[in-house]
Amino acid sequence: MRSLVRETRLDPANFILPLFIVPGEGIRKPISSMPPHCQLSIDSAIEECREIKALGISGVILFGLPESKDEEASGGYDDEGIVQRAIRAIKREVPGILVITDVCNCEYTSHGHCGKIVDGDVDNDQTLDWLSRSAVSHARAGADIVAPSDMMDGRVAAIRGALDADGFSKIPILSYAAKFASVFYGPFREAADSAPQFGDRRSYQMDPANAREAMKEIALDLEEGADMIMVKPAMPYLDLIRQARDRFTDIPMAAYQVSGEYSMIMAAAANDWIDHDRAMMESLTSIKRAGADFILTYFSKPAAKMLA
Repeated sequence: MRSLVRETRLDPANFILPLFIVPGEGIRKPISSMPPHCQLSIDSAIEECREIKALGISGVILFGLPESKDEEASGGYDDEGIVQRAIRAIKREVPGILVITDVCNCEYTSHGHCGKIVDGDVDNDQTLDWLSRSAVSHARAGADIVAPSDMMDGRVAAIRGALDADGFSKIPILSYAAKFASVFYGPFREAADSAPQFGDRRSYQMDPANAREAMKEIALDLEEGADMIMVKPAMPYLDLIRQARDRFTDIPMAAYQVSGEYSMIMAAAANDWIDHDRAMMESLTSIKRAGADFILTYFSKPAAKMLA
């Protein structure tokens, strides 16, 4: 009876699995704060994609760890960069899987910030060129969706213009429209090797206290040409997912259940403080119930297996 009258339903097709791609072959390097996730070489990522496709999961979002970093984030927009090579290989070997790419610079800069440093601070406008070049490079490699996560003002318009000018007018933009300067990103920075070497990201990521500003940021990104929007993190911001769903009723909306949310549940379950499966499914259901159409989550595989 509970199943019969259930109002909110999860489906593996609602999930996107983040993958961290590294150079080399046969690599599965464990991420200590996010068990059992690993940094993966391209061949290992292909194996992972075959598995998730068989589970009915829609696709992946790729984060790259380049062989070397520099102050110009050149690995992010190199057509032979780690993500670009991964896109081509995955699309060739696992046809039909959706490949989204994270468009940012923090994994590629030697200083770990999301933009170009000028006079000791991130320069918003000069960073837009890097982002546009990265998005076009990803589209050229075969990405299905590009997802800018940097939180620079005007980046959606810049990316849309660059994609259109290069013949990729049909490539949609999934904007990290409301991305907060959150403590819950901690484990991700181990996974992506992207911790800032000085300062923090509060000058360009949002204040967790600001709900009205989040709605403004979403509206601005939609005006600039975003096709889909995202709220990140998910569970501490369920109220904003709900507000966004009520206000932007016709727009596909994602929520990112970030690394800290995942790792807290895993740690508590490892200590037998909570039931892993119930906590996983309850957390995902709450995000869907709040209004997200799809969820980026590190629980994609175990949740899909439970839903099978």
